[in-house]
Amino acid sequence: MEDTLRDLTRRHFFQQAGFGIGSLALASLIDERLLASAGTADAGAGNAAASSAEAVARAIGPHFAPKAKQIIYLFMAGAPSQIDLFDNKPKLQQYDGQPIPEDIVKGERFAFIKGTPRLLGSPFTFATHGQSGAEISSILPNLARHADEIAIVRSMTTTQFNHAPGQIFMNTGHQIIGRPSLGSWLSYGLGTENKDLPAFVVLMSGQNNPDGGKSCWGSGFLPTMHQGVEFRSKGEPVLFSQNPEGVDAAARRDSLDLIGDLNRAQHAQTNDPETVTRIAAYELAYRMQTSVPELTDVAGEPSRIHEMYGTERGKVSFANNCLLARRLVERGVRFVQLYHRGWDTHGASAGTDIVVRLPRLCLETDRAVSALLTDLKQRGLLDTTLVVWGGEFGRTPINEARNGSKLLGRDHHPRAFTMWMAGGGIKPGVTLGRTDDLGYNVVEDPVDVHDLHATLLHLMGFDHEKLTYKFQGRDFRLTDVSGNVVQKLLA
Repeated sequence: MEDTLRDLTRRHFFQQAGFGIGSLALASLIDERLLASAGTADAGAGNAAASSAEAVARAIGPHFAPKAKQIIYLFMAGAPSQIDLFDNKPKLQQYDGQPIPEDIVKGERFAFIKGTPRLLGSPFTFATHGQSGAEISSILPNLARHADEIAIVRSMTTTQFNHAPGQIFMNTGHQIIGRPSLGSWLSYGLGTENKDLPAFVVLMSGQNNPDGGKSCWGSGFLPTMHQGVEFRSKGEPVLFSQNPEGVDAAARRDSLDLIGDLNRAQHAQTNDPETVTRIAAYELAYRMQTSVPELTDVAGEPSRIHEMYGTERGKVSFANNCLLARRLVERGVRFVQLYHRGWDTHGASAGTDIVVRLPRLCLETDRAVSALLTDLKQRGLLDTTLVVWGGEFGRTPINEARNGSKLLGRDHHPRAFTMWMAGGGIKPGVTLGRTDDLGYNVVEDPVDVHDLHATLLHLMGFDHEKLTYKFQGRDFRLTDVSGNVVQKLLA
């Protein structure tokens, strides 16, 4: 006992006494699982490390039969303009340039708009497409061909109107960092179908990283084995997963076995579940040295596939990431999230307005999104793969005109925005919800972020109220204390 107390560092004490309190409850469960797998411990040091980690990582399993097996989430970071892409407003065109009625914006908080804002109609045309008659902008011609396969939700709302908290809220169900992301909850609930790849993979393209940072795909208080793993479409696919120069596979295996022994000894003393998570991370990284290079080598894809997606070999691009996403779900990865940054069309400076930047962003993404839907459908994967497209909030139907700018741009708008979904149990060819004649407020079938999360979990086989994790004495869930499954979206 005295030796144990002596080995307990001050940092470790505060971790266990503060944020680590909830982990103690998990640690008691881990002990039982480790004991249950103790019979395999003599199969070799490497196997023992893997078996103990796999015991902890064992998935809960779905509550009922799922409609989808995996999700590809196309996150358009920066907030795409629903007014210019999906929510056609003839009245807004009619009153373009006129002051918005004061009663609509009285007491409203904007990120940048000051004074009396003026209505801003879309500079782009709309047309109806498919048998569903979905209205889609002229700058999304490729997606328009899939009008009968997607479900458009025009009535999304959120509580956040700044990028970082908005992105964190959309991903974790809470605007403050520290909660597990959607992908982490699914990893926790379902695990992975492929032991050589993570359950949750993140791919990035566009101007820069999301404003919400790595918290958007963090595991929060869940074991860190459930956080998103960043893959790259150029250079080393996963940073620091390859052996350093002068270290061969045998030496790496020997070092992992030794580290595994030390970590198990540490865990026996402290019961810290993160120690077992560390074992799992080392073992997965070792297996990915073989699985990831084959996965990310898209050179073997037929030329027609590269042409369909518009991929550029050796470059970082959204198109490359869409192709990689398809290859990931083919191999059993549960949740693939693509971030494409740059949709923040304020019009405050040259190149940031909706006339120039928005068409450019659509040019970067529209072809690849269409190709992804086509490719998944042709391979029989769309029925079991849920594709989600959207950002953290919407854009205002009024011109921002920051500092007197003459460029056309829109401020942040949490009251109404659009997302769409396809495949994986979603009713195809429907348009849900409606905004008022100016596109300012939702007036029919509102869907908030918790409703969205509840619906995605439902399609993956989970009752969102029952997928919980005990932390600091409370059962937490992705949807916090609210959320309803949007039945009208279900096939």
